[in-house]
Amino acid sequence: MRFLEYFNTFASAVVMLLSVLYAYQMFYVLYSILHRKVPALKEAAVNHKYAIFVSARNESGVIGELMDSLNGLDYPREDYDVFVVADNCTDNTAEIAAAKNAHVYERQNHEQVGKGYALNYLYHKVTELKGSDYYDGFVVFDADNLVDKRFLTELNKKFDTGRYDALTTYRNSKNFSENWLTAAYSIWFMHEARHLNYVRDSIGAQCMISGTGFMVSAKLMKENDGWPYYFLTEDIQFSVASTLKGLRIGFVDSAILYDEQPAEMKQSWMQRLRWAKGFYQIDGKYMRELIVGSLSPTKKGHHFACYDVLMTVLPCSLLTVALVIGAAWIIGAAGFMPYYVQLVFRNEMIQFLGLLLLNMWLGMMALASVTVVSEWQRIHATGWQKVKYIAIFPMYMLTYLPISIQALFAKVQWTPIHHYSTEELAVNRK
Repeated sequence: MRFLEYFNTFASAVVMLLSVLYAYQMFYVLYSILHRKVPALKEAAVNHKYAIFVSARNESGVIGELMDSLNGLDYPREDYDVFVVADNCTDNTAEIAAAKNAHVYERQNHEQVGKGYALNYLYHKVTELKGSDYYDGFVVFDADNLVDKRFLTELNKKFDTGRYDALTTYRNSKNFSENWLTAAYSIWFMHEARHLNYVRDSIGAQCMISGTGFMVSAKLMKENDGWPYYFLTEDIQFSVASTLKGLRIGFVDSAILYDEQPAEMKQSWMQRLRWAKGFYQIDGKYMRELIVGSLSPTKKGHHFACYDVLMTVLPCSLLTVALVIGAAWIIGAAGFMPYYVQLVFRNEMIQFLGLLLLNMWLGMMALASVTVVSEWQRIHATGWQKVKYIAIFPMYMLTYLPISIQALFAKVQWTPIHHYSTEELAVNRK
């Protein structure tokens, strides 16, 4: 019985610890609700010059649509160029991109595999061609993206203030309503935009880039000698390294891109396994520095920026996993105890697991509800589709528990995800 008391004490301590550590994010959500209307950005005094980077591997099905949306931007055409690195391609991605007015470089390297290597390669090719000071900023998209026509115009307004070293933007979805999985992805990225980055930017905290649709200043790229971020989550690595250096990452709510989400569990699992492994890589390299930065600020606001980023990359899901495994072990071990003790232990642990699951499910449903309601007008789906996927969103989040365990032991490499054109996606929804 004493062991059961120890476990309950440990479980209560874990729940209390996580509640305290992440309480500030409740403020984020509340702030977002109370400040729903995003102030319009002031017009820029200068049209800065941008190089748009696209890393593509066998993306012949979607690269043309991305190029069409980039060619249709309302930003002056002489002030931006599009560069595509056809990375280890075996299809005609390069030919399609070139026919749509992109400057294309073909890269074949089966040892240095991943987006980070491809972006660094592309940067050095472009600076060899144009010089390191020709462009003011470098904007990164994935090949499956579609871009709102005002994307660069809105991004340029924020960049023109001179306060930011990098900017991230609003990540919407091409296929929210395809199935429960794509809806869950979409809800999460909208949550990141609305309840995290929007609030961080509003209160002067540090934003984090997320995969695609971000801009890095030419000054910072030059200081870094390109893109030296090669972890499996190179975007988060950049955000962490920039935070530790005291650099500023902002958010542009009005610069919108549309991203395609995986619709099959196998692809989703492999993608999120790579993300989980990448977070472990970041924890191994940067956790100590983030803790020190949280406790020993070098300038105003730096300690909170480090703390916020630390809470983002900290593998707290493993604490939840530990509770589940501990409860399961107690249920199994109870089989070797006297019958009346078995009943007490098993009933206690089954009740504990049930309450843990219920609370997590309801909490994540609440988060999804707030996100869907706040972003209602931006979600391209019927009202019923928006509502029904709220209840299933927790299933997506709970699958991170086994993924986080597997990532501890699995050897994970970057693998491509198949993407579909908007026409194919429309057919899939029927």
